[in-house]
Amino acid sequence: MAVVRITGRELWTWRKWALDIATVRGISDREVDWLLQSVADLDRLTLRLESIAADGSIEMSIPLDRLSALWLDRVDRDRPVQYLIGKTFWRDFELIVSPAVLIPRPETESIIDIAIEFSNSTQQQGIWVDLGTGSGAIAIGLAKTLLNASIYAVDCSPAALDIARLNATQLGVLDRIQFSHGNWWSSLTPLQGKVAGMLSNPPYIPSAEVLQLQPEVANHEPHLALDGGSDGLDAIRILVDTAPTYLQAGGLWLIEMMAGQGAAVADLLARQGSYTDIQIIDDLAGLDRFACARLRD
Repeated sequence: MAVVRITGRELWTWRKWALDIATVRGISDREVDWLLQSVADLDRLTLRLESIAADGSIEMSIPLDRLSALWLDRVDRDRPVQYLIGKTFWRDFELIVSPAVLIPRPETESIIDIAIEFSNSTQQQGIWVDLGTGSGAIAIGLAKTLLNASIYAVDCSPAALDIARLNATQLGVLDRIQFSHGNWWSSLTPLQGKVAGMLSNPPYIPSAEVLQLQPEVANHEPHLALDGGSDGLDAIRILVDTAPTYLQAGGLWLIEMMAGQGAAVADLLARQGSYTDIQIIDDLAGLDRFACARLRD
């Protein structure tokens, strides 16, 4: 790949231009820096402090006019910057993303920590399942944290599984995760009664609200990973009803949900009758974001 050299003055002039557009359009300035970091070896602190001298030299993988075209594609077509650069950061690693997968959100990162907190040492060496793995974020997070566990990652989209495998390969955990094509538990029949922990970030947006989401989401991210049916709970109901067949006694059931769904999800778990220790857990913003329960002994 050819290297393009620009001066610090050119860099800061371009960044100011892009930030001015971001301000007018209500786009986070972080997206400007993500785009710059994707084409040049620059850390965020350097960008924030503008610590490169005007006559300094920066190496870039593409020329500024191509970078400008990418930014205008983000602005004019509402295309997520993560899809433009083909990657995003999640927890302490970088993931490849494409329009075949939902872009992993920062608020989802806590699901790994919750899984560790609510499981014991024996469970942490057992079988863990990520249902609807998408980019593979949760499965990879488990593999990098539960070093003695067996991890399964399932998705109904072959394209998503291709991305997830690629991420696992690049992050050195491909041998730790078994990828499976299927709809929720359908491809995991041999695991009945054996699963120590089930994690999922299922589609949970009510159908009528999907097209009302930010255009970056509604127009570009896969609706298969967003649309949760009329009340947003279709996939969650399936997970509530089917998981008891696969979880071992005391096994962990843990999902992400939409803020405001906590009471409904807790009621679904309670009425199903197979669960105990039902908890609704807030995210860092104080919104009900995760539902956790255990299979009764």
